[in-house]
Amino acid sequence: MSVINCISKRNTYFIFLFLTILIFPGKTIHSQYLVRKDSSRTVADTLVNDLDEFVVTGTRVSKRIIDIPYSVARLNYVDYRYDKKIGSADVLSPIPGLFLQSRYGNHDVRFSIRGFGSRSNSGIRGIRILLDDIPESEPDGQTRIEAIDFNSIGRIEIAKGSASSLYTNAPGGVVNFINDIGFHRSSIMQFNQLGSFGLQRNGIKAAVRTKQYGLLTTYSRQHYEGYRAHNQEDWHILNMVMESTPMDNSNLKILGYFVDGQIKLPGSLTKEEFDQDPYQAAQRSIDRDEKRISTKGRLGIRFNSKFGESLNHKIEITAFGTIKYFERTSREYRIINRYGLGLRTSYTNTSKIGQHTNEFSVGGDLLLQPARTENYNNISGKKGDQLNQLVDEKISNSGFYLSENFEVLDRKLYVLLTGRYDHVAYDLAEETLPSRQDERIFNAFTPKIALNYKLTTWMSAYTSFGLGFDSPAKNELESLMPSDLYNHELEAQESKNFEVGLKGNLLNFERDYFRKILIEATLFNIQINNEIVPFEVLGDVFFRNAAKTNRTGLELGSRLEIVKDLNLIFAYTYSDFKYDSYLAKTIYIDSTAAIREKEEDYSDNIVPSVPKNNLYLAVSYNHDLIKHVKGFAKISYTGISGLWVDDANSDKTEGYKLLNTILGVDMALGNFNILISGGVNNLFDETYVGFTNTNSADFRFYEAGAPRNYYLSINLGYTF
Repeated sequence: MSVINCISKRNTYFIFLFLTILIFPGKTIHSQYLVRKDSSRTVADTLVNDLDEFVVTGTRVSKRIIDIPYSVARLNYVDYRYDKKIGSADVLSPIPGLFLQSRYGNHDVRFSIRGFGSRSNSGIRGIRILLDDIPESEPDGQTRIEAIDFNSIGRIEIAKGSASSLYTNAPGGVVNFINDIGFHRSSIMQFNQLGSFGLQRNGIKAAVRTKQYGLLTTYSRQHYEGYRAHNQEDWHILNMVMESTPMDNSNLKILGYFVDGQIKLPGSLTKEEFDQDPYQAAQRSIDRDEKRISTKGRLGIRFNSKFGESLNHKIEITAFGTIKYFERTSREYRIINRYGLGLRTSYTNTSKIGQHTNEFSVGGDLLLQPARTENYNNISGKKGDQLNQLVDEKISNSGFYLSENFEVLDRKLYVLLTGRYDHVAYDLAEETLPSRQDERIFNAFTPKIALNYKLTTWMSAYTSFGLGFDSPAKNELESLMPSDLYNHELEAQESKNFEVGLKGNLLNFERDYFRKILIEATLFNIQINNEIVPFEVLGDVFFRNAAKTNRTGLELGSRLEIVKDLNLIFAYTYSDFKYDSYLAKTIYIDSTAAIREKEEDYSDNIVPSVPKNNLYLAVSYNHDLIKHVKGFAKISYTGISGLWVDDANSDKTEGYKLLNTILGVDMALGNFNILISGGVNNLFDETYVGFTNTNSADFRFYEAGAPRNYYLSINLGYTF
């Protein structure tokens, strides 16, 4: 029996109590007295200072993690610089509450926070993805993350739980990837990576810093043959950030990226095909030559300024434009041209009401995205000559939010009130015969109240209650009936979210053991109406509403310095997610290959594609071997319980346990720096289902995770 299966629901509450008690013993030293080094090579107290670091994602205002009444995490580049860094799962696995299923490397990654995002069989849904505080998510909430280059990313902020009162279509939370513009000296780095299954990644990172400006430019070229048949990919990624200080107490940034590449898709397998050869491609995917060709770019400009006698006023304005060209092959050959315009504004005032601090902010977002889609016949992966359908579509997303953070008790109790109004509109016009038009509009106001109580200067307890809203994405609105353009039966998903938690850090340098402890624990309950769930017919995915879903869960996380330089990371998530009531029309294929429809009752069934138990453990050792040479070693364990593959709970995948290892050495030779790292993932070569294609009508639920694989990275740097 695996470790995760031994942890019962009752035991998780005992763990919660144990970790709460653990933070009280011994003399303590607050981490504010520690000095953090800003070198990319060495961060002396990364584990300790996490709660003192400032993030924006949680409240849209820069605040310390310990001051945010939500479950918030932050990772810095030093936390994952030795890691493989190809996919999001290579970096984000240590975050409790976050479950990632990687379908094709870093493409079609399924981000799931508290079950939000698990419904998506293609791209990311229910979680707002930002790149440098600019939405990488489309106006309809759908997200692909080809532009994320972890060699360029300097930090990652994750806010878990409903963020609908601050962000559009974010009932599961927000993930903000931030490029590494916070350097103090000019440098250049050339990075190289080789690995199993034809992995080749090369690139260069240049950083220039003067008194007037900073410039970061990163280029990566990645080629990967893939561990499954018909799964090759090739990508070029360029990221750029330039910042300057046009006047005192102000900052101007220009942010851009360009991505070009393609990936071939192996498709999902039946149970029989998976048992025969889990790494084969579905024959239908080969016959169609299913692939994605993507070219997209973005250019944005951001200005922020503080003013007033005590600099207690702050404004920020961000404007950006995007261009996107896609070719998609499945049953049809589809060409999509999109461009987008976006504007984000905010104003924040910090002042005193009586003797208490008050922070008020207001802001708005506007996203417009016209698109033109051409549909042709797919002839073995080639575009047919006949244009079958031409449609023009406009998606707009506008909204504004208010936030009020008031100090009730002096440096003890804070109350945060937030609320957001959203208007999401879809307009579709068909130019080819039959000429048709259609539209869908979704509106919602989503408030939230949160309390944060400082038990000590280094520990806080928090609770929150809020509403969540998630309008259907464009692809989710596609109608199963050929006579309709949009599915008018599909409604927006709504939720009620409650959580209570504890976070803090403890230092005691008088001890020989456990001198540093960082802890977080969150208990949550979510009630969802009209949950949007996928179902598949002949390889095409459609969506419907479930009636009511109840989700209860527990997230536990800790980072410990067991002895000097020896660290332990622990992250555990317990998820009890069920459909309270759910009557669904089901499309299926009978034994004669005929398409049939029936109504089924899925009430009391378990929500698919979410593990009941998700455990991550890592032990790392980072130590000076000799002068100017630092060695690093890490071993990590991931344990995932089995996943139901559909709403009917017709089958459940086997749980799996993965063991990964990393060795690295970091050498500083004057101004030169050499970082070499290598590792083995899935050390025992376990065969497992790494992605579940939820609710497939022809029972193609299964896609294999990566077998044993190796990688070697060599980074060469010079600091001026």
